Amino acid sequence: MAIFRAAGFAVLFLSAFACPAISQDVTLTSRDGSLSINGTLLGYDGEFYRVDSVYGELTLDGSGVVCAGPGCPNLQAFVAELTLSGAASMGEVLLPALIEAFAVTEGLLVRRVVQDDIRFRYILRDAASGHDVARFGFRLTNTDEGFADLLANEADIAMALREPNPVELALALDAGLGDLRAAARGRIVALDGLVPVVAAGNPVRSMAMVDLGRIFSGEVSNWADLGAMDAPIMLHLPVETSGTAQDFDARVMRAAGLASSEGVIRHMTQSDLADAVAADPFAIGISTYSETGNTRILALRGSCGFPAAASYASLKSEDYPLTAPLFLYTPARRQPQIVRAFFEYLRSPAAQLVIRRAGFVDEGPLDIPVSAQGERLANAIEGAGAEVSLDDLKRMVDTLRSAKRLTTTFRFEGGATDLDAQSRSNVLLLAQALETGIYDERELIFVGFSDGLGDAAANLGIARKRAEAVREAVRIAAATADPARLTLTAEAFGEAMPMACDDTDWGRQINRRVEIWVR
Repeated sequence: MAIFRAAGFAVLFLSAFACPAISQDVTLTSRDGSLSINGTLLGYDGEFYRVDSVYGELTLDGSGVVCAGPGCPNLQAFVAELTLSGAASMGEVLLPALIEAFAVTEGLLVRRVVQDDIRFRYILRDAASGHDVARFGFRLTNTDEGFADLLANEADIAMALREPNPVELALALDAGLGDLRAAARGRIVALDGLVPVVAAGNPVRSMAMVDLGRIFSGEVSNWADLGAMDAPIMLHLPVETSGTAQDFDARVMRAAGLASSEGVIRHMTQSDLADAVAADPFAIGISTYSETGNTRILALRGSCGFPAAASYASLKSEDYPLTAPLFLYTPARRQPQIVRAFFEYLRSPAAQLVIRRAGFVDEGPLDIPVSAQGERLANAIEGAGAEVSLDDLKRMVDTLRSAKRLTTTFRFEGGATDLDAQSRSNVLLLAQALETGIYDERELIFVGFSDGLGDAAANLGIARKRAEAVREAVRIAAATADPARLTLTAEAFGEAMPMACDDTDWGRQINRRVEIWVR
């Protein structure tokens, strides 16, 4: 980013801005009159002007200049405009609840205006002056449409149930929107999960992940093949453009080299899917943890029998293999101050409470004492390989006995050293907690675990390196934390506590992790 300084104000070269194009001629003059820039006003966000000039596209701090010309905005009547487009499951309940609560914390009046079946907006008004300060517009469709609107500059924020695919990432770079995978571009606002659901009267209680894929591919078409009743299996999925359907296809179907059966019944909304499955004792569907209706969730298991049930705690910690973060994606442009304040609010404890009340899983850490982890410890003993000795298990228990596990867990993309999306968000959340002093005078232990493939000693070393790397990432992110009041240590137990079976990619990915324990 090139910087040009003159008469006390900065001119920043940027590629985009968070305001609709105004396209009017203006002259921006420094307060002392020593410098003027003529150009076409492209946007104003309440603080900064963006102009197209003979020097190219410039962004100027409004506090350092005086604007003259027909395109100059009314500074007293500025209203921040923001359009959110994408996943209906986020825009129907979650984001409206957060906007309403944010308005209350800011002392603003809020009004909802319905425009049509998929469009509405929230108007935030200053109670003292009676002036509007922000308008949040919503377009409820699906994740594909949200990214398309963002790329076409028809939305300021995309609501997404998945990360952008390679094509969307490339188009965003070409459009000057920046790298959508960068930490500043994608924000996790809440957590959800993909869950297989059946009717309440269905006798099946759990299902192997491999069988789930075979069912939706049509390879298994009768419940009798799973040891249940002799009846055909009726398949239900969201429409193909849904982020939920795309996430399921990528993580379950394509991961197993399978494709969804043509006999699948598709649904426009998760609530429609849940209603259809609940009414049919022979049906199975893929829904989200937040929208199961009157259905019952099936637990997932591997061939070794380890169960993985979707729950508030298992989704927080990513111990459930199909945890699904809910994303807000923004382009590389400056947002108005009230929008930045809203993004800050999303990480606050007050916002986490709103997220829970809306039926989603928040990212706030939850303490789990050792006494409440009997099943995990039993699995550790049962699943420990020949290279894990009783002394190894005793060392682990002795180290962690006096501590509590936080649900803040770090996992890696495809077994690589890069953190996955939820874990990247966890780095910022844990760093923020350290900066606020929540863990002052306490010890945070970064504990590395591995899968069981390969040499146990090598796995232990890799687990320790990952624990140390995550500790360092959090320490660097917590720039304002007082190191004298913190104790951050790293420990590793390798393959001593498996969470899932090592015979599948998803099981190994669940086992490769860094947990946070506190005492």
